[in-house]
Amino acid sequence: MNLDPKKKIAGVLVPLFALRGRHDLGIGDTESLSEVIEWAAGNGFRAVQILPVNETGGDHSPYNVLSAFALDPSTITTHPSWLPELTPGDYRVITERHDLSALRSGPVDYAGVKNLKRELLEAAWKRFQQGDGRSGRSKLFTHFLELHANWLADYTLYRALLERHQGNENLADWPAEHRCAALARNWLTTLSAKEKAEIEERRGFFAFVQWVAFSQWSAVADLAGTLGVALIGDVPVGVAAGGADIFASPGEFDAHRSCGAPAEKVFKSDPFTEQWGQNWGFPLYRWEVMARNNFIWWRRRLRVLRSVFHMLRVDHALGFFRIYSFPWPPQQNQEFIDLSPEEAAAKTGGLLPGFIDCDDSTPENSAHNERHGEVLLGVLDAEIGNHRLIAEDLGQVSPYVRPVMARMGLPGFKIPMWERLPDFSMQPGTSYDRISVTTYATHDHAPLITQWKEWQAGLSHGGEEAAGCRKILSELLTFANRPDIDPATPFEGEVHRVLLEGLLASNSWIVIPMITDLFGSDQRFNVPGAVGSANWTARIEDPVQDWNSHHKSQLLWWRDAVTRHGRL
Repeated sequence: MNLDPKKKIAGVLVPLFALRGRHDLGIGDTESLSEVIEWAAGNGFRAVQILPVNETGGDHSPYNVLSAFALDPSTITTHPSWLPELTPGDYRVITERHDLSALRSGPVDYAGVKNLKRELLEAAWKRFQQGDGRSGRSKLFTHFLELHANWLADYTLYRALLERHQGNENLADWPAEHRCAALARNWLTTLSAKEKAEIEERRGFFAFVQWVAFSQWSAVADLAGTLGVALIGDVPVGVAAGGADIFASPGEFDAHRSCGAPAEKVFKSDPFTEQWGQNWGFPLYRWEVMARNNFIWWRRRLRVLRSVFHMLRVDHALGFFRIYSFPWPPQQNQEFIDLSPEEAAAKTGGLLPGFIDCDDSTPENSAHNERHGEVLLGVLDAEIGNHRLIAEDLGQVSPYVRPVMARMGLPGFKIPMWERLPDFSMQPGTSYDRISVTTYATHDHAPLITQWKEWQAGLSHGGEEAAGCRKILSELLTFANRPDIDPATPFEGEVHRVLLEGLLASNSWIVIPMITDLFGSDQRFNVPGAVGSANWTARIEDPVQDWNSHHKSQLLWWRDAVTRHGRL
């Protein structure tokens, strides 16, 4: 696929779990993503961005992954038309035992969806083991095992043991001989032939699931490439503290501190986040250890992901320069609310949240962090290829970050409300760097319609708040080259389209609105720092196959606007 920044394009961000497809079982899957890609190709989009699809743990956050390599089984399309080993009879018998109507309506029921797909995949695995005359499929499976051996062996051992421990992701609760791959491999040699065969059968099943997943995702990527639509994946900044990567290579991670982000004005979801920042719970990387083997874990990770994506967004690229971390896990966050730094230090033995390796308090520290990020991002960029890596550079951005990215030719993000000139006025989109991606909102932000209505509500409050709200509304209308529109004008209709056109008119290489901003919806998929079922469960009301009819006038306008701005 020709990905040349000289040719401006438009894309769309769609969370996979939120999609409704022809055969989905309560969550978006590879088939529904294929439908989106075909829809995108017909509506002027040349890129489709999704959130991470690596296997997740119990909280179902796509950024809290059990494996940096394995794909989540819930993304697999388990309909017989996509899964050759599953017969229509198997599919009918198994699905009839579940309430499909309940699973397909409302938000994602992860437990219900995963249980159903697990049953279907187990049935397919049983058929596969029986042979069923598909020698060609067996050869493909063997080839997959060989191709992915450097991560798959430890992953399947981890998954078999996780199943043995009833899904308990706290490795500290496991027997000592199970807590890391090296010890677990020794433990396997002590088992009886029967016990070992049982473990190997389960490892075979988990390998089979990954083979199915990668086969389907490769097919989706091929479809996207054929239609000229770049499929953009997402690389989470961290991995789960009790996941397969820690199990396989514990020496490459520092489990004593938890990475996150400092407090900032944008996210005010709860008292802890406002006071201390976001505590993600991921172990830190031991960069000095990884450097000794030339960052092979990262290189393998990028190679695996690039096999199913054309481009990759690297989550929280700021963390490659310096990472904010906490000396306590997220489970203890509530204990620190309203404590002073001195009181918090008294509870932790003198440790406080802060940047690792170091902050930017001295020129020497800044120079160290600058070089640190340039080396690490260089490793990633070398593995995926020129102009195929997008660095998510949002948050408290140190002054050296964007110059480093410019030298490397790495696109970063432009959020118009945050891009300011030296006099603090909003930067015109026409002066954006070409090597950049622009949007009004990511998955972490409230939809544009929600923000617009909140600012308009502030107009009636008077004083500084009203002045500030009028200023941002006016600035956005000026950004969109329509300063003549009254800031009190409702979002729906003209304002909605004018603001989208402002993105399209920018100099950024890629414009990627959220699907909700494209359709003018107030639906939100994630609130940073929030916990519970409100996050990562919302589903778009209309199935993909109905988008063209239900948003006919909006999409007709969009196709015309994309053409006018030369983004086809």
